[in-house]
Amino acid sequence: MAHPLWQIRPDTTYLNHGSFGPPSLPVIEARRQWQEELDQQPMDVFVRRQEAALLAARQRLASWLGTSADNLALIDNATWAMNVVAESVVLGEGDNVVLSDHEYGAVERIWQRACLRSSAELKTAVLPSRFEDPDEVVDAVLAACDERTRLIVVSHITSPTAVTLPIARICERARQQGIAVCVDGPHAPAQIPLDLDQLGCDFYTASCHKWLSASFGSGFLYVHPQQQTSIRPLLLSWGKLPPEEPSNWYDDFLWLGTRDISALLTIPVAIDVLEEIGLEHFRQQGHQLACFARQQLVEKLGARCLVADDPCWYSNMAHVELPVQDASGMQQALWDQHRIEVPVVHWQDRWFIRVSCYLYNEQAEVEQLVEAVAGLLSR
Repeated sequence: MAHPLWQIRPDTTYLNHGSFGPPSLPVIEARRQWQEELDQQPMDVFVRRQEAALLAARQRLASWLGTSADNLALIDNATWAMNVVAESVVLGEGDNVVLSDHEYGAVERIWQRACLRSSAELKTAVLPSRFEDPDEVVDAVLAACDERTRLIVVSHITSPTAVTLPIARICERARQQGIAVCVDGPHAPAQIPLDLDQLGCDFYTASCHKWLSASFGSGFLYVHPQQQTSIRPLLLSWGKLPPEEPSNWYDDFLWLGTRDISALLTIPVAIDVLEEIGLEHFRQQGHQLACFARQQLVEKLGARCLVADDPCWYSNMAHVELPVQDASGMQQALWDQHRIEVPVVHWQDRWFIRVSCYLYNEQAEVEQLVEAVAGLLSR
């Protein structure tokens, strides 16, 4: 039975929470209430209540993420946050930034531009073809670095391949070599336990509309205290309303002009919802269904996996390589013919399917997907 707090459209089998996670009913209601208050009395919200409300939401999120609120800024999404980092990190001619070959395409574009304008080089670390030993991953990332590497940008959970990378180990090795690390983490919050202070990274960017299931337009940027003086916002406005002036790095992210802050203010409600359900229950249920999806896709379709069948490599997303040379129309066909939403990903000249398993998903939906994909492959 689907979870009552999420209302998926009746005609849709939604197996793509990892791309756009529909918010729960309490989150939808919380956003609606803030939008109504903003529409009915904008002066009261913007001038008298906005700063305190944003700081309270930030404090709740920071406690949940295992860090101080002074290390966080609430930002619309991970892409925006990554752009802030790219704007703030100083690169010079001959410097380089290292990404892995599993990075999200938009992140790659962000750093291509940053390197181009600085006459720096963007380098790619080639990760193992099969993920079984975390040390091999760490070695591959650091092997791409040299004395001119200023930053490693690496996903906590990769988007095209759904692999959980050994981020803490990467951060430790990078720190030993004096290299800063920016973690792209939109898939991590809620899907896996996260303690930012223990992680050891310099920057962490994430969206809250994915596995935390807050509203679209909610995310955050974590900045280690040693890096905070370098941060420059993409949009510069008042920060704090006059006569007050910004005095901390995060102040410039409070007042960014007239915007809808309701999504950011739903973050505490989203945390409350998952905590009331039980985070361990949420993770276990999702992982069990992902294991089932992976097993069925492998056994019935002859699909292959990039990672060993171990929860250290994947959590609530099943990811397999399809045994086909061209699956360019499969994602649309799954929607048109079966009303199934699931990403079919083209990565390194191969085709993969990535199945997100959330609280509202059921085993029967996975079976429906496997049958539908099998039918398309047989044509």
